[in-house]
Amino acid sequence: MKRSRHAAASELFAALYPPLAGWCRRLTDDDETAHEIASEAFTRLWARWTSVDEPRGFLYVTAANLVRDHWRKLERERRTVRRATTEAALRPHTEQTDPSIRLLVQSLPRRLRVPVLLHYYADMPIREISLMTGRKEGTVKADLHAARELLRAHLRRNLDHAR
Repeated sequence: MKRSRHAAASELFAALYPPLAGWCRRLTDDDETAHEIASEAFTRLWARWTSVDEPRGFLYVTAANLVRDHWRKLERERRTVRRATTEAALRPHTEQTDPSIRLLVQSLPRRLRVPVLLHYYADMPIREISLMTGRKEGTVKADLHAARELLRAHLRRNLDHAR
């Protein structure tokens, strides 16, 4: 009996994973995200394998919900960046910022740039950044650390070239 369930699950995966991942790709416009969503949908199906009557429907409904979650996360990030840039633009500049630092921050990957802008330029605490971006506090701290290391390395290279 166990062997037949495994065979059925393998056949189902082979038949439905490619079209499900393709459908998710069209909705998210990103291959990696599409495969993560399709894989997560199958993982949730396997967890309920014996109680799901219509696996195909379950997979597509689950994937649709995960895509909606992805879209919500992206929108939260967009709002956060808009808010941070608006607040930074409205705040009076009491100190002169080195334009090279600003350019370096702008060149950071978005995943690192957003926490830097919110924490160092908008003076937001890590907890608030975590809530706004939907990331764990530890992830925000790790991203801030990684951003500082990248900035530090770049500044060192510039100083070494200037000497």
